[in-house]
Amino acid sequence: MEKPSVVIEYCPGCKWMLRSAWLMQELLSTFENSLHMVSLKPSNVTGTFNIKVNEQLVWERKADGGFPEAKILKQRVRDIIDPERSLGHSDH
Repeated sequence: MEKPSVVIEYCPGCKWMLRSAWLMQELLSTFENSLHMVSLKPSNVTGTFNIKVNEQLVWERKADGGFPEAKILKQRVRDIIDPERSLGHSDH
């Protein structure tokens, strides 16, 4: 079974690439052996900031009220790819 992939789709006009790259780094540092890849996808739609795991939406800026804290994003990704995994201090 292939490892899951994460796509972070962001609005380049809103200058959210650095935030996206930081969250990509956070996910890779935590799940480097559990993910196939984490990719950044510039959006053509202004204001877009979505994060998906294998096409399953785990964060949407407009619906979730802003940008995720790394801790919350890691918990949501973990709940999809490996629900039994402990995230240590990020679980508290």
